[in-house]
Amino acid sequence: MKQIQSKDNLVVRQGMKVAAGRDKTRILLEGVHLCEEWLKRYGPPESVLVQASAVDQPDVVRLLAANDAARQYLLADALFNAIATVQTPQGIMFVATRPIPAAITRLATTALWLDRLQDPGNLGTILRTAAAAGVRDVLLSAGCVGAWSPKVLRSAQGAHFALEIHEHQHFPDIRARLDMPVLASSLGPGARSLYAGALPAACLWVVGNEGQGVHPAILADADQCIFIPQSDAVESLNAAVAAAILLFEQRRQHMQV
Repeated sequence: MKQIQSKDNLVVRQGMKVAAGRDKTRILLEGVHLCEEWLKRYGPPESVLVQASAVDQPDVVRLLAANDAARQYLLADALFNAIATVQTPQGIMFVATRPIPAAITRLATTALWLDRLQDPGNLGTILRTAAAAGVRDVLLSAGCVGAWSPKVLRSAQGAHFALEIHEHQHFPDIRARLDMPVLASSLGPGARSLYAGALPAACLWVVGNEGQGVHPAILADADQCIFIPQSDAVESLNAAVAAAILLFEQRRQHMQV
């Protein structure tokens, strides 16, 4: 393990660049759980950054044992904290190459399209929900918050590694590759209740921007618009909550008991 004391060190400068979102080819994984999940799916990262005061913690020791010592860097606490995006870091971070999924050729199993979603917490929660519901492919339109930002990664709690996340997608291109209908979340005229009839076993669900909802062009191209019945006490549901209700109602209807 190499010791680093200077903020001018290349490893420190690269870590700060990744944490700030200025490196689009790498991601920062903070904390024991995310590092463990990365190792399970992808193996050793590019580099392991360790906080000097945490080097003897059991969880950190265990993660270090699973990585080549040549990839490990011991950082003075001040340097480690300068990279970390949380106030109370857990003493270990991975810098890793951002996974790039294969291009979509056809889609025939339930997937999720997110239209200009802005809030990192919402996106992370939706990714975690999608993984729990058995969804494999999540597609993000242009204008969505970055799926691999530290806030989204923390919110999703490892769900990224159970999904194929396709960013900067163009809806007409994906529409032409679907072997299933498009169901869009909407409160507009013509939408039917989620509970009014049977849902298809597979579809592309569309959940829209927190304030503006689904883009009108996508609503017009959807096979069916769906609304979730609610009281008049609030105008609408949170996007992450709506996505969970939609996905798990479909899962409920098609569960093999």
